[in-house]
Amino acid sequence: MGSQDFALTVGGIAYGLLLIAATFMNNRFIEAFRLDSLFMKNPSASTRGVNLVVGLVIIGYNLYTVIW
Repeated sequence: MGSQDFALTVGGIAYGLLLIAATFMNNRFIEAFRLDSLFMKNPSASTRGVNLVVGLVIIGYNLYTVIW
């Protein structure tokens, strides 16, 4: 794995962690990265679960690329 690939993988893991944090915390910085607020018409507290699922998928995929 090259250094650029590794940097993208670490960045992907960091973004996944940010999405998981967006599920549970209210912060102006984190709110800007929420996927439900970017892609859904009426984001609310009930749509925050999307961030948890997508964050876990992103982290899982990036860990898979590191291991495999």
